[in-house]
Amino acid sequence: MNYSLTLPSAVGSLDSYISLVKRYALLTQEEELALATRFRDENDLDAARQLVLSHLRVVVSVARGYAGYGLPQADLIQEGNIGLMKAVKHYDPDFGVRLVSFALHWIRAEINEFVVRNWRMVKIATTKAQRKLFFNLRSLKQGLGSLKPQQVSEIATQLNVSEHDVVEMEARFSGHELGLDPAGSDEDESYAPIQYLADSPDHEPSNILESSQSDHLRTAGLAEALSCLDERSRRIVEARWLNEEGSATLHELAAEFNVSAERIRQIEQKAMSKMHAALSAA
Repeated sequence: MNYSLTLPSAVGSLDSYISLVKRYALLTQEEELALATRFRDENDLDAARQLVLSHLRVVVSVARGYAGYGLPQADLIQEGNIGLMKAVKHYDPDFGVRLVSFALHWIRAEINEFVVRNWRMVKIATTKAQRKLFFNLRSLKQGLGSLKPQQVSEIATQLNVSEHDVVEMEARFSGHELGLDPAGSDEDESYAPIQYLADSPDHEPSNILESSQSDHLRTAGLAEALSCLDERSRRIVEARWLNEEGSATLHELAAEFNVSAERIRQIEQKAMSKMHAALSAA
């Protein structure tokens, strides 16, 4: 949004934050209409703030649905809050629908983008079909074990994707029941057990070169990429991605540097772009 709203922060105890947002009263349809009209017609920021605060619990509820992706819940909530603020900015009371119905799309869109952006590091959900599978496969499995052929076929039909994509995504999620030497693309072969069960693969020239390059990226290359960052950016990247004791959340770093969580996210994105450019040139 082009304006600043003071919102509660999840720095510290996430449970305390969730308890706090539940205290904000839900708006009646008449109250919501009056506030939305004031914001649209008079640019009343206090009205916008009340609309956002009364819907923070919705963001928490949506963010809980993404708990299985291994990302900090506080970060998911922060991204959802950004989507909520965008929804309030674009909401028109003349639409004839409640704000919650309108905002759900914006909240999920921001969280989806955040999840996909972080999971791209392991090459998951990089195509349209994989994105659809990524966000639907877990719910369609409904706690089942490995998918049977009939179930694979049903899911593929329901999501309008190939059965191969369903099997591949399930394998990436679960990490089991891979074929010894499956036919497929070069990318598929890199995950095949035959690659690490073959005798003495380290002695093959191609593997030696690949190992050397990988070692360079992990050590000298990473150090060179970090050296191109300023002290604050380097601290944020190291805390978010290189901390063996656990990744720091956006809110924790926001408290450390006395800025907003959104500002930390912007600095992180800019720093990662610089590092990617440095690694590509290495």
